[in-house]
Amino acid sequence: MRGHRNLSLTEGPLLQSIIKFSIPLMLSNVLQVLFNMSDIAVVGRFAGPEALGAVGSTTILVSLFTGFLIGMGSGVNVTVARYLGARQDEDVSQTVHTSAIVLLLSGILLFLFGYIFTPDMLNLLGTKDVLLTGAIRYLRIYLFGMPALAVFNFGNGVLSASGDTRRPLVFLSVSGALNVILNLLFVIGFKMAEAGVALASVISQYLSAVLIILSLLRRNESIGLYPRKLSIDRRKCKQILSISIPSGAQNAIFAIANLFIQAGVNTFEPVIVEGNAAAANADALVYDVMAAVYTACSSFMSQNYGSGQIERVRKSYTLSLTLSFGIAAGMSTLLVVFGHTFLSLFTKSPSVVEAGMIRLRVMGYSYAFSAFMDCTIAASRGLGKSLIPTLIVILGSCVFRIVWVFTVFEYYHTILSLYLLYIFSWTLTGVAEIVYFVYCYRKQISILSSKKYANDVTSNK
Repeated sequence: MRGHRNLSLTEGPLLQSIIKFSIPLMLSNVLQVLFNMSDIAVVGRFAGPEALGAVGSTTILVSLFTGFLIGMGSGVNVTVARYLGARQDEDVSQTVHTSAIVLLLSGILLFLFGYIFTPDMLNLLGTKDVLLTGAIRYLRIYLFGMPALAVFNFGNGVLSASGDTRRPLVFLSVSGALNVILNLLFVIGFKMAEAGVALASVISQYLSAVLIILSLLRRNESIGLYPRKLSIDRRKCKQILSISIPSGAQNAIFAIANLFIQAGVNTFEPVIVEGNAAAANADALVYDVMAAVYTACSSFMSQNYGSGQIERVRKSYTLSLTLSFGIAAGMSTLLVVFGHTFLSLFTKSPSVVEAGMIRLRVMGYSYAFSAFMDCTIAASRGLGKSLIPTLIVILGSCVFRIVWVFTVFEYYHTILSLYLLYIFSWTLTGVAEIVYFVYCYRKQISILSSKKYANDVTSNK
C-alpha cells in the first residue's frame, strides 16, 4: 500500500525533526502510564484492598519482564535505522523478518519461564501469604500477554526507525481504551478482581500486536512484512541480539536494584512508605517522556551514521541531550510547585502528602541529571555499542545503589540519605557513559571518514 509518509531522519532541520519524532512517542508513553494507573484505580476502588495488594505485589516482576522486551525492541530500532540510513533495502528487509521471529520467540520464552516460576519469584520477593494466591493468579494471566507485547515492540521498533511514530500511538490509544473498558466490565460486571484486570491487559496487548502487524503487512517498501520471507538470518540475528539483550538486561536489572531501595523505604513508619508510593508515580511520567527523546536520539544517530552524515550524528546527540534535560527540568519544576495537588490524586491523607513531598522535592532537583546517563547510553546504542554502556550502568546505577543502601543509608538511616542515592548514581554513571561515548564516537567517525575518503578516491579514478 502506497501513501505512507514517514518523517525523514537524514534531511531537514534537526531539532524540529527530533521534536516531531518524539511527541507521538511521549504521548504513547504517557498513555501507557495513565492506563496502568487506571488498572490500579479500578481494582483498588471496586475489588478491595486485598486485590489491590495482590496486583501491587507483582509490580517489580511486571516491570522486569516488560522492561526486557522494551529493550529488545530498541535493538530492532537501531539495526533497522542503520540500514535505512545506508539505503540497503535488502538488509532492512532481512532485519525486519529476522527480528519478527526473534522477538516472538523471546516473548514466548519469557511467558513460559514466568508462568512456571511465578510462585517461586513471588515467594522470593516476600509476598504476604494473604496476597500470594491473588498475586499468582494475576501474574500468570498477565504473562500470557508477553508474546503480544514482544510483537508490538518489534513493530514499534521498525516503524519508529523509519520515522513513523504516529501509528504506534494510534494503536496504543485504541488498545488502551479497550483495556479501560474491559477493566470496568470484568472487575465491576463479572466480579473477577485481579484476574479481570490481568485479562483486560492481555486482550488489549494482543489487539495492539495485531494492529501493528497489519500495518506492516500493508506496506510495500523495505520495512514491509511478508510472511513468505519470515526466516532467521544468522548475521542479522547476531546484530539485533548484540544490542537487544544488553538493553533488555539493563532495564531488568534496574528493577532488581529498586528492590533494595524499596526495602530501605520499608524500614520507616507507614506514612513514609505510603508517601513514597504516591510520589513514585511521578517517576514513570518523567522517565517515559524523557525516554521518547532517547529513542529519537538512537534512531537519528543510527540512520545518519548509516547515511554517512557525520555532523548530523553529533548534533543528534547534543540536541537530544539538551532537549531531554530541559523537558525533565520543566516537568520537575511543575511537580514541585504543584506537588500537593499531584499527590492528592493518590491519597487524601495530609501526612502522606507531606511525606510524599520529601521525595518529590529531592527527585525534582535530580530527574534532569539522569539525561546525561540515559541519553548517552541511547547515543552509544545508536552507534551500535550496547554491551559496555550496559556494564557501566549496571556498576554505576545498580551496584552503586546497593552499596549505598548498605553503607551511607545504613549509617545515617534517614529518608533523605536514601533518596540522594539517585542523583549521586546518575552523576557518577553519566560521567562514565560520556567518557565511553566520546571514545566510541571518535573511533566510529574515524572509520566512517576513512570509508568516505576511499569511496571518493575510487569515484574520481
